[in-house]
Amino acid sequence: MWTYHPDLLAVPVPRYTSFPTAAEFAEGVGAEEFATALEGENGEVSLYVHIPFCEKICWYCGCNTSVANRTDRVTSYLDALHQEIALVAERLPKAAKVTRIAFGGGSPNGISPIDFVRIVDALTLEFGIQTEGDRPVFSIELDPRTLGPEWASVLSFVGISRASLGVQTFEPVLQEAIGRVQPARMIENSTATLRSSGVRSLNFDLMYGLPGQTMDHLSSSLEQTVALGADRVALFGYAHVPHLIARQKKIDGSALPDAEMRFRMAAFGYDYLIDQGYVPVGFDHFARPGDALAQAALSGTLRRNFQGFTEDQSPVLIGLGASSISSFPGLLIQNEKNTGRYRMMLSQHRLTANRGIVRKPEDQRRGAVIEALLCKGRARIDADLQREALPLLQDYVHAGLCEMDGADLVIHQGGLPYARSIAARFDPYRKDSLRRFSSAV
Repeated sequence: MWTYHPDLLAVPVPRYTSFPTAAEFAEGVGAEEFATALEGENGEVSLYVHIPFCEKICWYCGCNTSVANRTDRVTSYLDALHQEIALVAERLPKAAKVTRIAFGGGSPNGISPIDFVRIVDALTLEFGIQTEGDRPVFSIELDPRTLGPEWASVLSFVGISRASLGVQTFEPVLQEAIGRVQPARMIENSTATLRSSGVRSLNFDLMYGLPGQTMDHLSSSLEQTVALGADRVALFGYAHVPHLIARQKKIDGSALPDAEMRFRMAAFGYDYLIDQGYVPVGFDHFARPGDALAQAALSGTLRRNFQGFTEDQSPVLIGLGASSISSFPGLLIQNEKNTGRYRMMLSQHRLTANRGIVRKPEDQRRGAVIEALLCKGRARIDADLQREALPLLQDYVHAGLCEMDGADLVIHQGGLPYARSIAARFDPYRKDSLRRFSSAV
């Protein structure tokens, strides 16, 4: 049972998909540092490919994406992406082995199936990827609204084994309120298409805290998600920040559930999915016991990167596409966000990385603590960090949300929704305004 402590959730905090977070990225760290990092890698690496196009833009969305309604713009972006794939692969030593490839956006199915296959072919050729035997794990994010039957054979041919559907809610009235209309039949058909194409691990993204959403609405969406056999569920709280994301101004802020109702929705979703046999991964992700993500959570090998919780153990993630972020043990680096400038730089055969941060040993030490707290609920805390953070954590300790166990800080089950807030006490960059971040729950 979770207890609501509004004062302990009052300050917005990062989601900590990296440390330092992207809010700390700065110009002055760019293509030169990226190239050096690439040239020094000879182990396992993962690739992330960003496709910043959707057929329609949902009002809640904070992703770097645009409407795929201009063929010339999509074509020129894909041409640039192919150039980037070649440039990056040229700098990565042949000894490096690509173990995972993830496609996200936007929506990768916002482009044509043929264009998607061409990207896969380019990755296979340029990075020397095995076409048989020990092949990388392929995953993809998909929009049910544009997942036609022609995609089944394409996904099967490529060998996509993991997919994530942007469901958000099954309720028609809520879909209207957030600008994402997709009837239940569309989601059911998409699920059937993915299963027939060989997808073994299927995730549904769901949201709580939507305008006009009730507990009954959430319960119904959860029931339908379980009935359709989702292997993974990500249950996110909608972050309403219209001062940062202009399209969110179309959403009626006065109809949003209050903070306490958001908390109760998160708690309800957690309890419901656990009762249905899912393994909790953090407080807002869930997976069937046989799924690799659940196995990682149970074995203590869960990780966190820019795609969220993952079982991926690769120490390096290389981002391809406008705005994508690459992660190395000693460097976090982001590509040019503006697709026009991204295309221009690649037309000049230049890497587009133009902002980031060098991860100092102290960043890596604190990042390991934050990741362990979020992924395992327990972290070894060095004496100096104890002296710094424990005074800031007393309210959480007194509320029974966490405690010290020897040199380990342990987050109790009732403290799960406070995990990000607890982890933030080890983040020295959070001394400035946190207005840019979302609510902790």
